[in-house]
Amino acid sequence: MSNIVIVFDFDKTIIDCDSDNWLIEELGFTDLFNQLLPTMPWNSVMDKMMMEFHSHGITNEDIEKVLHRIPIHHRIIPAIKSAYALGCDLRIVSDANMFYIETILKHLGIKEYFSEINSNPGYVNQEGRVRISPYHDFNKNSHGCTNPCPPNMCKGLIIDRIQNTVCEVDNKRFIYLGDGAGDYCPILRFRERDFVMPRRNFPVWDLICKDSSLVKAEIHGWSDGEELEQVLMKLINIIIMEEHVQFTACDCKLQTLSTSVLESFPKALRVQP
Repeated sequence: MSNIVIVFDFDKTIIDCDSDNWLIEELGFTDLFNQLLPTMPWNSVMDKMMMEFHSHGITNEDIEKVLHRIPIHHRIIPAIKSAYALGCDLRIVSDANMFYIETILKHLGIKEYFSEINSNPGYVNQEGRVRISPYHDFNKNSHGCTNPCPPNMCKGLIIDRIQNTVCEVDNKRFIYLGDGAGDYCPILRFRERDFVMPRRNFPVWDLICKDSSLVKAEIHGWSDGEELEQVLMKLINIIIMEEHVQFTACDCKLQTLSTSVLESFPKALRVQP
């Protein structure tokens, strides 16, 4: 196991679209969704949409089949497998929901690569229909964050909890990937020794560009799945090499290492699809 924790967003990061919008459009309920959206919070709208699907005879199996067709760049799965093979601890923090994420990851055969999934609860109730609820119950308590987080989820608070948990055991280094405005808050939590990978020309990128000095971690942008894989493997490789340098320097009491020694360290793997 390496010293690296990689945290992925899900929508428009692991998959290449918004999972809610994909499902609604594929099932032909866009008009109803647009009517409901101004009247209630997003999670409440999606829970209502699940009731509408159920009442129109759309089964959970029908929903799963649509989710199985969701677009994903062909280099994302190899990137995830490579990171896992190198011993990285992979986690998800997403404003989608557990039903979507688990359905899609199981279909792709990569669910077991993630040690933890944090998302809005999504489950099948006793009546046999999917229910969607908020991660933070904003009807009872606000998460109180002043960053541009949606009322149902502050990803920054989730990252605080993960950091407090893993850093009690080891001095972990983080890589965080995301695209949306909700990914800005967690990005502010990371330290100089960490890396953040915002998707270029998406809301989180725009927020960072307003004042990048607020972000302590190193910023490495990406635009598509191919670049995501390239950047992620590069950063993993940097951390692995730095860990080897520190270990060797401590063990041998050397101050510097030659370039030839650095080149001999293990390189990040590339797993073919």
